[in-house]
Amino acid sequence: MLTVYHGWRSSASRRVRLCLAEKNLPFESKVIDLAKMEHHAPSFLKLNPNGVIPLLILEDGRSLYESGTICEYLDETWPEPPLRPADAYGRAVMRNWIRHVDGLIGNLIIFNWAHSMAKVATQWSDAELAEKLANVPSKERREAWLRTARRPYTDEERQEARTKLTVDLVGRMEETLRQSRWLAGDDYSLADIGAVPFIKRIDEEIAPEEITAARHPRVAEWWAAIQVRPAFTTAKIGPFTA
Repeated sequence: MLTVYHGWRSSASRRVRLCLAEKNLPFESKVIDLAKMEHHAPSFLKLNPNGVIPLLILEDGRSLYESGTICEYLDETWPEPPLRPADAYGRAVMRNWIRHVDGLIGNLIIFNWAHSMAKVATQWSDAELAEKLANVPSKERREAWLRTARRPYTDEERQEARTKLTVDLVGRMEETLRQSRWLAGDDYSLADIGAVPFIKRIDEEIAPEEITAARHPRVAEWWAAIQVRPAFTTAKIGPFTA
């Protein structure tokens, strides 16, 4: 059986759980508590030196990380139902969408970490913080932890991030969905799965007024269609702030 190290509120983990649910693939769930920095513990770093989730462990012990890589592997290995366009151009469009969404993750972190990380990180002493940061492999993630613990994002930074998410993601999706039912064409694909965690957060807290028929009707229709898919429930894409 496949084993997945993941976090319930992790955006990347939500993508992989959605893909697994669409494929109806069983897996052993290993939940990682990000606020406790379990993904930077020596035991986890032995499994994934990059210190990120999700992490997929195959039945033969080999592993894969990065949600886009994992999802493409799952779709290639278990091709039914297909989650990639049948033609090369469609697959290229799909990958462009995934890369575009991934490029906005820094804006999403500003809001997500205020809930999931700040309550813990702000309580650490300077010595505790330094010790924990020493185990974080990524310079960008070390900076994000430092900001969360000691230099909270300003209202101006939060508004800039909100604007980036609504213009560069929701607005761009609206334009695309005027031409096709789904982001990479006429069929639901990994491009749509990639956007789900972002739209979920925008809709529930960051800018819910944007995911409406009045502001972005195509995105609102897309989001409604996503939420009634059985995989959405199976993957447990629940409230982030609960």
